[in-house]
Amino acid sequence: MSEHTEVRDAPDESRFELRVDGELAGFASYRRRRGVVEFLHTEVDDHFEGRGLGATLVEAALDAVRDSGARVIASCPFVASYVERHPDYADLLTPT
Repeated sequence: MSEHTEVRDAPDESRFELRVDGELAGFASYRRRRGVVEFLHTEVDDHFEGRGLGATLVEAALDAVRDSGARVIASCPFVASYVERHPDYADLLTPT
């Protein structure tokens, strides 16, 4: 049985949301200002941990930021660690 995962921006909540089979599984909260998205906190519900869904969430969020032409401040340690392990996203980072 395969799961359907979806990541979407929820600007009213200031976060990207990860849904698994329609259920909210995690989110990456952010603050957006003048062409910069600052990631503040990433969280995956305990029920969904250990499946690599945090990486799925952050990758999709970073891709969406790239598509928008904005830059990233990785205040969230999980996002910062992800970018460190995936240097193809390093060009998105802006000095704080």
